Amino acid sequence: MTYTLVLLRHGESTWNAANRFTGWVDVPLSEQGLREAREAGMALRDAGLRPDVVHTSLLIRAIQTADIALQEMEMLWVPVRRSWRLNERHYGALQGLNKREMAEKFGDPQVLLWRRSYATPPPPLADEDSGHPRHEARYRDLPPDVLPATESLKDVVQRMLPYWQDEIVPDLRAGKCVLVSAHGNSLRALVKHLDGLTEDAVVELNIPTGIPLVYELDEELKPSRSWYVGDPALVAAKTEAVAQQADIEAAEGP
Repeated sequence: MTYTLVLLRHGESTWNAANRFTGWVDVPLSEQGLREAREAGMALRDAGLRPDVVHTSLLIRAIQTADIALQEMEMLWVPVRRSWRLNERHYGALQGLNKREMAEKFGDPQVLLWRRSYATPPPPLADEDSGHPRHEARYRDLPPDVLPATESLKDVVQRMLPYWQDEIVPDLRAGKCVLVSAHGNSLRALVKHLDGLTEDAVVELNIPTGIPLVYELDEELKPSRSWYVGDPALVAAKTEAVAQQADIEAAEGP
């Protein structure tokens, strides 16, 4: 028996468009992001991929992406489950800053370490900072000590894996086609687990926005194959765009 898992990185957000680090700040999709979500739904529909259950983060850009994609498939009735464990990486004191501001405030070498290392988090938010998740109603039922003030990619892997094992795996084992609508880093964490990527490899992984990534999993939930749904040239272009966003010098220009 094979199991089907679809990963979908949300479309462009308004802060993506402004080249700002978003993290756990809850900003909506831009007009381009809305189009990407609709196109993702059409691509899934045309490929005959019909999810039986959807998992999203608690952030609106992932929720909007899932809802719009389901609407395009005329499947808004599909059950949706949400968890903070699928949230984007928390970027601490970098949240809200664009790349030029980061470089001016902290210096290029330090920013590069925060952005391109696996286990070095940015500087944390103070507990009393109004942007700390402990002050948000959506997280009020969670123990304060699980709410991050900053995260590395390693931290995202560690907090995502329990949700994979406890919530997503049972849905797969039940024979359901599972759609996960989430973020660049929470999906990188999941791909690291699925594909057995090294720490160096996952740091360099770029997942394009708004293009479904399909995994066929075997009895042991190991990938037998995976592919992006869509035109290969478009996939390549969007992947390169994500890579360019990660390049401080490219983002700043000459």
